[in-house]
Amino acid sequence: MLGDPVLTHRFEDGWDIPLLVWRAGSPLRAVSSGPLGGGVGVRHWVVNATVPMSYHRDDPAAHLAELADRLGLDGPGIGLLTGVDVAEVVTRTDTGVRAWVTVGLGTPLWAAAPAQPATPEQGTAPEQGTAPEQGVAPEQGVAPEQGVASGQGTAPEQGGALAQRVGTVNVVVYVPVALGDAALVNAVATATEAKCQAIGELGLPGTGTPTDAVTVLCPPAGRAEPYGGPRSTWGAPLARVVHAAVRDGGAVPCVPWSQRRSC
Repeated sequence: MLGDPVLTHRFEDGWDIPLLVWRAGSPLRAVSSGPLGGGVGVRHWVVNATVPMSYHRDDPAAHLAELADRLGLDGPGIGLLTGVDVAEVVTRTDTGVRAWVTVGLGTPLWAAAPAQPATPEQGTAPEQGTAPEQGVAPEQGVAPEQGVASGQGTAPEQGGALAQRVGTVNVVVYVPVALGDAALVNAVATATEAKCQAIGELGLPGTGTPTDAVTVLCPPAGRAEPYGGPRSTWGAPLARVVHAAVRDGGAVPCVPWSQRRSC
């Protein structure tokens, strides 16, 4: 079972910065695209930590491991970062499936964008860039909390209005039954489809942000469900909770935590 997260804070760089901590009552199976604990395996905890938009570390996994150690978290876990104030997490429940989503949609883009040649200054692969009409590479507009190295974050000297457009959607979902490996992977796809549906309904020009992350957890024992698609027994409620959380969270203007903190 995975209950609601605890909102806590850590003192870092002169600021008292919020983070959410989920402690599983017993180890859970998980699939995640997060910078710490990504992949498929048994996990004991999840952390979703706010970072300022000036975040510039290029070792997010090591940073998250440090935070976990300071929190006294034991065993393998999952770590996510975001420029969103995690106190604004949106929670939805349907048929025992629960979703917790932090929503920042200030830098939407289409998943398939025209290829752009990398420059020495950018250092990013074409698929990591934004479409030409958006006019900005990932490193110029988003914080690395969304699962990428800090070279793609917003450096303090870049500043400007664009640097304050927070863009991250971190999705954490708990399904109350065991899922097979294929179902776990399918559940990630289902959550992503539901996120894209919500973004479309919000009228935003994109399928997500450059660095969204998805985590799905379930019990490790029991008869493993073979399917996680949007019309499967457990994929259907998963899609509904993610869709509702992204839609409702995205309908509210999102101010980056660090901008709010400095006001």
